[in-house]
Amino acid sequence: MLLPMDRSNKYNDLRWAIGLHRYMLKIIGLWPQQIKDQHKEYFSIFRMLLNIIIITFVMTVPALVQLIKVWGDMLQIIDNLQYTLPFLVTELKIFVMWYKKGVLSLLINMIVKDWLGVKIDQERNVMLKHARITRLLIKSGIFIAVFAGLSSMSSAFFKQFFGHIRNLTNPERSLPMPTYYWYDVYSSPKYELTYLAQIIGMIASGITYIAVDNFLGLLILHVCGQMEILHLRLMNLGKNPDFRAILKYNIKEHIRLIRSVEAIDSTFNLLLLAMIGFFSILFSLHGFLIINAVSRDNHLSITQLVFYISSSVSFLMHTCLYCAVGELLVIQNEKIHSATWECIWYTLKPKAAKNLILIMLCAKKPLNITAGKIFPMTMSTFCSVSYVKHIKYKIIYFLVYLNHNTK
Repeated sequence: MLLPMDRSNKYNDLRWAIGLHRYMLKIIGLWPQQIKDQHKEYFSIFRMLLNIIIITFVMTVPALVQLIKVWGDMLQIIDNLQYTLPFLVTELKIFVMWYKKGVLSLLINMIVKDWLGVKIDQERNVMLKHARITRLLIKSGIFIAVFAGLSSMSSAFFKQFFGHIRNLTNPERSLPMPTYYWYDVYSSPKYELTYLAQIIGMIASGITYIAVDNFLGLLILHVCGQMEILHLRLMNLGKNPDFRAILKYNIKEHIRLIRSVEAIDSTFNLLLLAMIGFFSILFSLHGFLIINAVSRDNHLSITQLVFYISSSVSFLMHTCLYCAVGELLVIQNEKIHSATWECIWYTLKPKAAKNLILIMLCAKKPLNITAGKIFPMTMSTFCSVSYVKHIKYKIIYFLVYLNHNTK
């Protein structure tokens, strides 16, 4: 039985479900939904361009120049790569969101349509359950980003450096990030302005990094919620007198969800591959620093060692999160396949029962997101890390060998 639900409640549910994601992406001008107001559209493009300029010319380019200047010092190279690699990945995320804006806009319209559609109480609760997960993820991401940003900024004030020697000429005036600028950054007011610019760049890159990741989670978890609703409908399919019409609607709904997952995968698969590579490299670099700290006590303090261990755990958990969301998508697709067998098809006429074959065939094919179309993002992939371990140990061995030869 349909619940009495007025229009305002539907919009309240929608705003609650996607409000945080929309707000964060609008700050950096990456919200993919079309804006009817031309002035707001131009202002959104301006925010996106300003975000790109800040991240590129305040953070990424100076960090790459600093990387070239310290080339040959393994510890300073690793210290620099901790920040340079995230900046490069952040710029890749901006490019993906901008280049695939049309596809993402269609996906957002799909989410809006699903929330504003008429739903029974059970279906609404399923959607709210998945929306709570996405809100929890984005709040956790904001907390971690704020904590990391405050740690980096406070290091300059209290001189508790998480990295190594970041300023080659003036250790008294340290910037949050290891960068090189073409002017004398240590004289006032240039130092204060540069420090402020780096803080703004860190905030912009942090918002971009978190917002895009959680937007991907929003899309996948919404599809998972719709698949769970479809599973509930299929379980009660045989009880409906208008079997043929309801089955036709559910098949169309299933095909729509399959196409949505394919659109999400085609948009983010290269980004996920880059993220997996990024995590593997940084995890390996931190492994090298920990090994180096054990063998040479004077290179890393206890504070630095704790920082690298906690960062490695954070990268590992982030990779696990991608795989866990992908695993949930696979589980929901398998439930749909099982529901076609569990419904009371044996009470139907043979011609009506044969119509279930189409949805069985669609649900039989594995439905998942992938990293570069190479391997699926599932928990089985996360647990089968023999090849990842091989790559990681090779990188650590190479770094140890290179560091030994440069001594």
